[in-house]
Amino acid sequence: MTIKRTKVVIAGAGIGGLAAAACLKKSGFDVEIFERASELRSVGSGLSLMANALTALADVGVKPDFKDARVFESLKFLTSDGRPIRDIDFGVLTHRIGQPNLAIHRATLQQALLEQVVDCKIELGVTATGYFHDGNGVIVNFNDGRKLRADVLIGADGFNSNIRASMVGLERPTDWHYIIWRATLAFHHPKVTPGYVAHYWGRGQRFGLADIGGGNVYWWGTMNMSPEQARDWHAGKAGIQQLYSGWAEEVQQVIAATPEEGISSIPAQDRSFLERWGDGPVTLLGDAAHPMLTSLGQGAGLAIEDAAVLAHCLATIDDPRTALRTYENRRRERSRIMVEGSRALSRIEQLEHPLSTFARGLYFRFVPERTLARQNEMALTFPGVE
Repeated sequence: MTIKRTKVVIAGAGIGGLAAAACLKKSGFDVEIFERASELRSVGSGLSLMANALTALADVGVKPDFKDARVFESLKFLTSDGRPIRDIDFGVLTHRIGQPNLAIHRATLQQALLEQVVDCKIELGVTATGYFHDGNGVIVNFNDGRKLRADVLIGADGFNSNIRASMVGLERPTDWHYIIWRATLAFHHPKVTPGYVAHYWGRGQRFGLADIGGGNVYWWGTMNMSPEQARDWHAGKAGIQQLYSGWAEEVQQVIAATPEEGISSIPAQDRSFLERWGDGPVTLLGDAAHPMLTSLGQGAGLAIEDAAVLAHCLATIDDPRTALRTYENRRRERSRIMVEGSRALSRIEQLEHPLSTFARGLYFRFVPERTLARQNEMALTFPGVE
């Protein structure tokens, strides 16, 4: 690849922003990152980092150390009381791809990416509020009154992206009428063996439990309710325990073992799919470009795919604007498929009527293996930087 000395400013030091910085640094770019948080703390929930994301990083020569993550080769679907519905085996597919699926703490992923960008300037406590064009470049505005010129601006500032708002105007998020609770903690149970990842399905609610290594687990739960209730959950841990009364023993025990302050809650939201991600020397990446529901577990993976393709385009196409439009065109349809797929699965997972949930169970028990294999291969196979 040709070494570029293009100055790139990245708004946001989340997973997408750090991945973009790592990929761009590998190609020789001058990268500066600006993050609204005052410190990059080792907090957050767990997440899945699937084979497609690891392939994307490897394709551009970025190889973080994920030694503290847990490889998982199957996903269990269970009833609320723990009876099996279906096991999905990823082993053959991931071995063929040459990359594993990982269950990982967000802080572990963040630290691994930070180690790849030690030479990049990262300024904390500063929010990029918008931008305007300056000839062939861009002027970035910050909340402290500063203005900074760059050749390229990448909006990786998440679901409530200021760069996206500056580009397309204010938008209302789409509410999906359920809440998501999340937590990570040290936890042991005989059923939660190394590499254990399971989804428990009830009526209008579900639960996920994953071993993320080091004796720690990540859990999440959902419950159908109005957007107003989901945005302002008042019942605390006791209310969550009541909602999961009678569920599998390990579900009830992991909630009971979680400190009240260790549980976070967010409403289930995404946004209308954005057809235009770019404006001159500005583009969007990750949740700023294509926020998605959590059902496919591919939010971090898609952001990392974006980062690899964006870095490759900027490194191999001389004109930055052409490179950005090429990146957007290469990423749009795959992102659309994944966003729509996550919505479709979410609708199925949150079914509440007894007949609907009975039909869901029958379908997942008896759907042909080749159908699931085809879907998994599409999701876990990175299409490539080209």
